[in-house]
Amino acid sequence: MKVSPGIPPLCPGFLRNMPGSDPNSPPPSFLSTGCAIPLPAAHSDKEMQDSIMATMKRLNMTMVVYGDATIIRNWKKVGGDRIIPGIGVSSPKDMSVVAFTDSLSSGFYKVMGEVAPQYQGLSPSDLSLDGYFAAAEKLNIPVGIHMGTGGNGMANLTSPKYRASMGDPLLLEDLLARHPKLKVWVMHAGYPLVDNMIALMGANAYVYVDMAGLIWSYSQVEVNAYLKRLVQAGFGKRIMYGTDMLIWPKLVETSLSIIENADYLSEEQKRDILFNNAVRFFRLDPEKFK
Repeated sequence: MKVSPGIPPLCPGFLRNMPGSDPNSPPPSFLSTGCAIPLPAAHSDKEMQDSIMATMKRLNMTMVVYGDATIIRNWKKVGGDRIIPGIGVSSPKDMSVVAFTDSLSSGFYKVMGEVAPQYQGLSPSDLSLDGYFAAAEKLNIPVGIHMGTGGNGMANLTSPKYRASMGDPLLLEDLLARHPKLKVWVMHAGYPLVDNMIALMGANAYVYVDMAGLIWSYSQVEVNAYLKRLVQAGFGKRIMYGTDMLIWPKLVETSLSIIENADYLSEEQKRDILFNNAVRFFRLDPEKFK
């Protein structure tokens, strides 16, 4: 996304404590800066781009990115094949099915995402969105759908249409039944509904998850418990690393450290989460990354 002026620093794990508020008081703060070393936000689009590109090169990363079209195209010019552009639709008001299909058909966009109907109070299986998913299925484009939490007091802060119930992974079932060749990854792993996430993945072999957002927002104890539960349930080959919100560029190292320091994961499982699973899901050539 574009960098707005005055974005405050971020404390990883800022959602470890979510006290309530009062409708007669100011709404709860989305961010918490009460930590020893908060992560600074980028001050400009160029600063964010330069920082992320340097990190991407240093850590040999390839990124699936989505958000502001101008930002994506600038990143693609600099990052080349390391940048995989995505385009998302969260409401029929965003663009027509014809315009969306044309955008996917152009060849620039390789991913449908981020799709976030939850912020509009819509189920991902809502028929108003079906034409967009049909286009992705026909063009063999993988889809990333936001499912799960949006933070503390999201419906009170910026998204009054946001509904926690619309983040239930099982709401994807009708969509997947209508489009059996659609390949979907559930962003934020459907947190906190791990049992429903496991049930959906058990029934649908083409569903993966990522740990983006979740991985740096909540306490490490909570994140590790969620990730461990998914692995214990047998889905270690369908979990992908993710970041989200790169206006705080250091979130890359922060989120990577959660995977790297997870003592319950084998080296093979870590390699799967950080590389192998994404290569398989996005149908990439592993030889190009050596």
